[in-house]
This record gives sequence, C-alpha cells and structure tokens, in this order.
Amino acid sequence: MKVAVIGGGPAGMMASLTASQMGATVTLYEQNEKLGKKLYISGKGRCNLTNDCAVAEFFSNVATNSKFLYGAVNKFSPSDTLEFCRSNGLLLKTERGNRVFPASDKSSDVIKMFATALQRSGVEVCLNSKILALQCQENGFLLTTITDIVYFDRVILATGGLSYSATGSTGDGYRFAEWLGHRVTELRPALCRMICKGTQALEGLSLKNVSVSAVDKQGRNVAEEFGEMLFTSDGVSGPTVLTLSSRINKFADNIAFVCIDLKPALDADKLDARVLRDFSAYSNKNFVNALDSLLPERLIKTVATQSGIPFDKKVNQITAEERANFVQVVKRLKFSFLRLDDIEYGIVTSGGVDVSQINPSTMESKLVKGLFFAGELLDVDAFTGGFNIQIALSTGYVAGQNASK
Repeated sequence: MKVAVIGGGPAGMMASLTASQMGATVTLYEQNEKLGKKLYISGKGRCNLTNDCAVAEFFSNVATNSKFLYGAVNKFSPSDTLEFCRSNGLLLKTERGNRVFPASDKSSDVIKMFATALQRSGVEVCLNSKILALQCQENGFLLTTITDIVYFDRVILATGGLSYSATGSTGDGYRFAEWLGHRVTELRPALCRMICKGTQALEGLSLKNVSVSAVDKQGRNVAEEFGEMLFTSDGVSGPTVLTLSSRINKFADNIAFVCIDLKPALDADKLDARVLRDFSAYSNKNFVNALDSLLPERLIKTVATQSGIPFDKKVNQITAEERANFVQVVKRLKFSFLRLDDIEYGIVTSGGVDVSQINPSTMESKLVKGLFFAGELLDVDAFTGGFNIQIALSTGYVAGQNASK
C-alpha cells in the first residue's frame, strides 16, 4: 500500500509514522525546508505537546465538534502521547494546568524526536515539496509536484489551517478538499487577541486573578473566563482572552464589550466596604490619588474616568451614589469590542473540512474512498493547554492506522 501524507506538522508526522509501522510504504511531503515549522514556534518555542488530563476532561476543552473526536482521542489519548514520547527518548515535564512540555523547554527536541522516528520507520520525507494538484483516479490518486506526477493508493491531507502562513499554513488543504467535493465551513480566528478601543495607554499591563467576559449587544454576558490577561496597544490578550476568543468567534459580530471584573473574589457589598475603608483613610486626598492600594497604578485613570467622578474631587466629598458607581466600574470595567484579531495571528484556525463528511472512526472521507484527513484542516479546535496538538496527534494516528489497511 502506497500512502502519501501531505503536510509535515504533528498530524502529518504522526500519520506517516503510524501508517509506516502498520506496513505501508509512506512518502511525507512538506513544502517547507524543515518539518514541524509551526510546531517549532508553538508554546513560545517550548511546545506544549499535550495535556495530561483524563479523556473526559479533555473533551470539555474542545471548542468545536468534540463528539467527532471521541473515537480518535480514545484511540490515541494524552497518556498515549506521553508513552510515545518516552519510548522515543523525549524527556517530559508537566506544569500548571497539566500542560506537558519537553523537559528541555525546546520545541526543536520534539521535532528531532519525530524526525528520528520517521527515519527509523523508513518514511521517505520530501522537503521543499509543494503539492500543486491532487487528482482522484479510479483506484488511487495522482499527486503533482513541481518536478513529478506520482501515483498513490491512499492520501492523507494534514496541511494545517490558515494561521501563521509563514509556517506553511497557506490553505492548500482546503482547496484540495473542495476540489474533491468537500464542504469547508467558515474559517475564523481562534485563540487570538480581541481588538478593543481605549487600551493604548495600558499596553504591556498584565493582570492576574481577574474575570474577563464578553458582553453582547443585548447586554448579556455570553462567555466568561478567570485568570490572567494582558493589555496590548489595540486590545487585550493573555490566557483568559485567548480562550474567550474561541468561545465567541462564531458570533463575534454581536459582541459589544469586553468587561473585566478587577476584584472577582469580592461581591459588590464587600468591595464597597473595602472602598469605604480606603476612602476613610485618604479622606483629604483627591479621588485619583486615593486608589493606589486598590488598583494597579496604570489602571487608575481608566477606572476613574469610567466612574465619572472628577479626578480632583476630594474623597470626603464623594457621595454614596458616586461610590456605588465606582464599585460597579471596578466590577465591570468596559472596553468597546471591535473585532477578533486577523486569522493570520490566531494560534489555530476555527472551521475547516466539514466533519459530517468524514468518518470519525477512520478519518476517511465519506465522499472519496482512500482520502483521509487529520489535524487543524478539520473543523475542530480546542482551547489552550496542549489540546490542539493532541487533536492533531490523535487524528493523525487514526488516519495513518486506517490508510495503511
């Protein structure tokens, strides 16, 4: 059985290894000069390989089409990824939130592990090899490269999404899928910044233990995350915001505000009591100079402005109503939402090949016999924490296993 795998990311490498170990003759095509180019920059160069959680917990971290992934993740689970890495000589470590990294903190060690395993398994790796066309024949496929036209019995598409196009994610796989009759759902950014008004003066400020929520145009909180966030020159980012972006990307046009609860551990009454104590201690100060113990210095002017209390008003002149308004601002600091960041800068792409046209047990197309899909190309995506790479490995494993039969 001759199997072509198009795409040398985690899904393609795992598919190639699995198919080869099952007895197929495998050729892996990668248009870049090296394997795993996007993997190399993942996790800020550290590569969060997987999440060492129970399988049931894994699915609660999948944003799109989790049921489609049940079979694949159960066949190649996070614990299987850990064993695979260890059996191939890669030392691992687990950090906060069960995030698994190479012990060296070097994504290059993950890629070296795959490259060595591919060589050992006899996979032919063709770098700098862009596939120009994919044609379906009666009993197989013709792949057109820059230099040749090659026949294969089976093809696995693992070309990734549209994010970070410099790493090779240029959308070729979507075009191949559409040429062969598949539907590609709307492509959206996922795990990305949220572009907002009024954050320029706060650029670089990070906050911990805050609640960040997305509020729609009807005034409803539609999603909320607790943890860390970061202000940028044109919006907000950080772990809470990245997850929030994936929760709301399918209806981002209806989002009006990003709101931040700066004191989520205190309800309004307890916060009011805290503010009253501070105001009593600084009763002769100007309002804007009485907030140092409550707020980060760089946030004071923004919060004070939204409260509507004049900066130079003496604290002992602030009314109960004004204090209540101030408390509400601290609990719900508002920034007008403009849009999600460009899809180019999303960590992953949401949307892709319609999974209703893919057999979830095999990753084989229901429309084209012998054509398989794996990884980010599919309409599946998850939150941060190693879940997306695990999806790539799981779907790659299942595609490779079944393409070799």
